[in-house]
Amino acid sequence: MTTNAANAAPLRAANPRLRSMLEAPIVPTLARMSWSNMLMMLAQSSTGLIETWFLAKLGTDVLAGVAVVVPVLMLMQNMSQGAMGGGISSAVARALGAGDSRLVPQLARHALAINLFISVCFSLLLCVGARPLFSMLGAHGAALDAACTYGRVLFAALPLMWAMNALASVIRGTGNMSMPGMVICVGALLMIPLSPCLIFGLGPLPKLGVAGGAWALVLYYAVGTLVLGWYCVSNRCAARLSPGPLHWAPARSILVVGALACLNPVLTNALIALTTAQVGYHAGTAALAGYATAARLEYLLIPIAFGLGAPMVALVGANIGAGQFERARGIAITGGCMAFALAEVIGLAAAIWPEAWLRLFGADAQLLETGSLYLRIVGPLYGFFALGFSLYFASQGAGRLKWPLLAGAIRLTLFAGGGALALAIGASLTQYFALGAVAMILYGSCVLWSIARGDWAARRQPHK
Repeated sequence: MTTNAANAAPLRAANPRLRSMLEAPIVPTLARMSWSNMLMMLAQSSTGLIETWFLAKLGTDVLAGVAVVVPVLMLMQNMSQGAMGGGISSAVARALGAGDSRLVPQLARHALAINLFISVCFSLLLCVGARPLFSMLGAHGAALDAACTYGRVLFAALPLMWAMNALASVIRGTGNMSMPGMVICVGALLMIPLSPCLIFGLGPLPKLGVAGGAWALVLYYAVGTLVLGWYCVSNRCAARLSPGPLHWAPARSILVVGALACLNPVLTNALIALTTAQVGYHAGTAALAGYATAARLEYLLIPIAFGLGAPMVALVGANIGAGQFERARGIAITGGCMAFALAEVIGLAAAIWPEAWLRLFGADAQLLETGSLYLRIVGPLYGFFALGFSLYFASQGAGRLKWPLLAGAIRLTLFAGGGALALAIGASLTQYFALGAVAMILYGSCVLWSIARGDWAARRQPHK
């Protein structure tokens, strides 16, 4: 037995959830841990889509304005939940797997402090720079006004989003996927009636228009933070939140993965933001709305990738901490293949019936034409996006992010960089979207190759 495994033995004996992560069969364990997490992510993504459906009733300008806010909002969501959140979950899981009883109790406090500090910085920066940012992303006139109104409310409330995701990530790092899933699913259900009430007004509730949709999200973040905070301070959480001083060692355990991982959502959301702006500049506002609406279907793939990826962070992290490197790699590849298969079903359906999705948000002829073109070309390859994205989470658990980040950079360079050049020399949107399809294949293939050939045992990740 390795030293790490020996240290983990007392914790493993006292913690059935940890023992399952280290010993149970891979496929049933992944399926059990992922279903509630996937349901949570689908509910969370659906709230944004349902809200967009309500906001679309306010007109194409509002839809186009919200479309340029969404990549920025998703960047914040992915950084707080998938990047720093993955770093938090990975640190908790590795410490539990290694049996580090000194580090585990400190991680929740440091996770919350780190996320709050980062979120306040982003909130100030984005509130000040909202208008020039949205203008750069392709919004003009009434669409720009709608984007600023919607975005500034959300940006002011970023600390609530980051705090909620920090607490959820601590809980997920202990192997508990059901508690964050339950809180977020219930919150999503409550948001469905709240959003139209604040947008259109009902009884004593004022008609806030596009700002109403933002305020509904703010209330959702506030309630989620309170409930998850209550759970983390209770004795039910294996990594309990408690007051105390802040030290570099626990913060470093989170940041060594989380800080580097923040590059991935930057790459992912920069890709959508830049390509949306390029389509808008090349073909106009209606085409921008069509492409943004079609590309938004990718955000429904993130629940699948994250649904399997978040359990992989905990499973891979715990097994790395316990010195079980081959089991960790087997978990990653198995989860990646599962994500690929599920995303392919969605992508193929979108390619065959694109207007079933697009007509939920608008009926403008150019919107439908541009969105359908994109989905028919790129949809059948959505499995590669989910494959790469889910394996990125597994790599967080192992603390090995070099190749997932390089693959994201390759995709961004090829689609946004190469695409801009192609449009400048007269390429059609068909050729532009085909380039995006090639970039998606390369992304998923590179990440899979790096894990299949890599040796996670070559460099043990520090947990102290």
